[in-house]
Amino acid sequence: MAARLILEPAGGCCWDQPVRIAVRGLVPEQPVTLRASLRDEKGALFRAHAHYRADAGGELDLARAPALGGSFAGLEPMGLIWAMEPDKPYWRLLKRDVQTPFVVELEVLDGHEPDGGRLLARALHERHFMRPGVRRVPVREGRVRATLFLPPGDGRFPGIIDLFGSSGGLCEYRASLLAGYGFAVLALAYFRFQDLPEYLNDMRLEYFEEAVEFMLRHPKVKGPNIGLLGFSKGGDLCLSMASFLKGITATVLINACVANTVAPLHYKDIIIPVLGSELRKQKNTDLGLLNLVDIWNDPLEEHNQQSLIPLEKAHGPFLFIVGMDDQNWKSELYAHIASKRLQAYGKKKPQVIYYPETGHFIDPPYFPLSRASVHSVLGEAVFYGGEPRAHSKAQEDAWQQILIFFQKYLNGKKSVQHSKI
Repeated sequence: MAARLILEPAGGCCWDQPVRIAVRGLVPEQPVTLRASLRDEKGALFRAHAHYRADAGGELDLARAPALGGSFAGLEPMGLIWAMEPDKPYWRLLKRDVQTPFVVELEVLDGHEPDGGRLLARALHERHFMRPGVRRVPVREGRVRATLFLPPGDGRFPGIIDLFGSSGGLCEYRASLLAGYGFAVLALAYFRFQDLPEYLNDMRLEYFEEAVEFMLRHPKVKGPNIGLLGFSKGGDLCLSMASFLKGITATVLINACVANTVAPLHYKDIIIPVLGSELRKQKNTDLGLLNLVDIWNDPLEEHNQQSLIPLEKAHGPFLFIVGMDDQNWKSELYAHIASKRLQAYGKKKPQVIYYPETGHFIDPPYFPLSRASVHSVLGEAVFYGGEPRAHSKAQEDAWQQILIFFQKYLNGKKSVQHSKI
């Protein structure tokens, strides 16, 4: 009987959902190698492989069988996805067009040879970024440049604004996936996109206020408040939005700074200066990568305190997602500062989840770890931290915690599920 690759669900699934991978029709106890590969929209190849042994019935189920070596080892049903590495050094896997899936090629090869043995079976698996019925709506409203993702169905939905970091452009893949859970999500660009500024020289909070107002008056968004989700530089922008703007009720920060970074922030007659940095404090790793974690000035030192964001003015709770091996900056310290500051002002203590061996880029589940990538400004490869297995587990858990947090504070749905990490 010929070997067959069995994938469930057979017709593909969303990127943040697991797929069951099994092989039938093998010889009892047969050693095999499974390979997975995909190409991103720019043609970059990502690959992973693992060695397995079939059971006495000639079957292999990755949910029950541990990998014996390769790109990973142990019981890792989704290891062939999260363990992928780029052929091109320091290339990060990003989804640029969420309307098309990533197509993963899966192969079963005889034996454990390094270069692969005889091909036994092959299958294609599509991983989508928009659930059926999710609508993608480009937004050019006043100064706002964004994409709105709306869940299927009638009625109004809790709203979220999603911000990424200092690479600029418009990143949609997190917003498009979140919309599949019943949220109206605005992926908001703020520089290096269309007619927006090319560089982060001067930030005006009024731009982000305009985006909040757009969401609150949209007929498909359920008011009177919305949530915010921000990563890296987008995180400190979300802190500023929650602190100064009306209509914000829940804010999630992923590896964010508690001070204003990169460019001065203006709002009406208020200016929050930028937290300074000293590039002379950068280090080089053994692999020759830049490590920037120590370049940032201490926001608690007296001459830096004006850059601190007055988050005690915010309404609604915070959730801090912290990678404890974040080598971009000291996310763990910043979450601790935020927690102490809120409590000092008699505010509710924020929820903080610390993830060991987890780096800077905490994406939705199953995205491969980017331990290093080329910095958009410096043009050199920068080390961002993390260990692949721990980082993958953290991404799965953090995604669930983000969904639970927004369901609770935007939808009024309580959950007793706590972080497993």
